[in-house]
Amino acid sequence: MAVEDMLVTEKLVKRFGGLVAVNGVSLSVRRGSFTLLIGPNGSGKTTFINVCTGVLKPDGGRVYFDGKDITGWPPHKIYELGFVRTFQIPMPFHTLNVLENVLAAMRGPGELAIKALSKRSWLAREKEAIERAFDILDLVGLTDYWDRPAGELSSAHLKLLEVARALAARAKMIAMDEPIGGVDPAFAGELLARIRELKDKLGLTLLVVEHRIDIVLPYADYVYVMDRGRLIAQGKPDEVINDPRVVEIYIG
Repeated sequence: MAVEDMLVTEKLVKRFGGLVAVNGVSLSVRRGSFTLLIGPNGSGKTTFINVCTGVLKPDGGRVYFDGKDITGWPPHKIYELGFVRTFQIPMPFHTLNVLENVLAAMRGPGELAIKALSKRSWLAREKEAIERAFDILDLVGLTDYWDRPAGELSSAHLKLLEVARALAARAKMIAMDEPIGGVDPAFAGELLARIRELKDKLGLTLLVVEHRIDIVLPYADYVYVMDRGRLIAQGKPDEVINDPRVVEIYIG
């Protein structure tokens, strides 16, 4: 894989019985890019992300992340490398407040029993973690909600909390499954603008799956299109949206 590529897949395959959900998909996500993956329902987009992030094991092909072959790695190992995913339906700890949710995504000193015996050693690190968590909340625009239970947040704010938790995990790349799914269209553009701003400011790499392509296309650098498990088109947003194959699957 080239140095400028953060994620590369080579002929990736995932089967469910007789259904080939991901069928020989080879793509690359450029480091620092906002790469969009689109396609109709059932085209294999979420399955592709699940295979790349270790949620599902591939039946063929290879996955490379940041220069490492991570094919078949367990999710927690991929997470530790800095490849983090968010979900179409956010899954925070609903009874914890926003700050606690961000702290939970960090690896704190309390996880190591030997460190827990020394108050001096973990107290300073706990303070540092809280300060970093507030910095992250400021970045995503959730500072005013820090003490609110996550279960009380709006859909848009829950999506931002997902991003905050990914940043807390020191993500290099975030695979986002429908970041504006369920979000009021009036706020969807604002949410995407915030995500794009974070990408540019922090040097993140984004792989975004989204159905509402009319809203998301202006924020993308590059687009891949899947249909029935295969890649059928790729290119710049204006090229892809005018591709006859793409027009056919969306309009018929």
